[in-house]
Amino acid sequence: MTEAGVDGPADDALRLAFGLACANRVRHLLEDPRAVQCLDALRDRVAGHCEPSRFEEARATIAEVARGHRGSNSIDGTAHAAVSATYSVANALAGRALDAANYAAYATVYAYGGYAISDPAAFEPEFEWQLAKWTELSRGRVESFATVARGSHFRT
Repeated sequence: MTEAGVDGPADDALRLAFGLACANRVRHLLEDPRAVQCLDALRDRVAGHCEPSRFEEARATIAEVARGHRGSNSIDGTAHAAVSATYSVANALAGRALDAANYAAYATVYAYGGYAISDPAAFEPEFEWQLAKWTELSRGRVESFATVARGSHFRT
């Protein structure tokens, strides 16, 4: 999150907390129990109750789960929501909070139906929630995140 000025090691906790918040919103769309377990490890890490070895194992596991996700044969695209939700968790654990947020937004919109993905307005409620959550978590860094939100990372 270079654009938001939170790309250094001192900002790991903020990136992990924001990634967790976004990925948690699409938790119900996860199909693989391992993805849920990895999200739980992230939750515990953010809360300060996760051993480093467990967290590193969760990072490796979710990367494998995301790479191996079978995708969707669904004609309406709604099963793509599970793929995007899984990638949201993978990015959240990797500390790539903005990517986690984007995948969570896509998962949310895919859950409406594949038709919605081409409508930028369908993303607005999720992006508004994300901005409010970022504001809550970052206390004062909202200006830089608002710049990111208007940039290419949030274009559909």
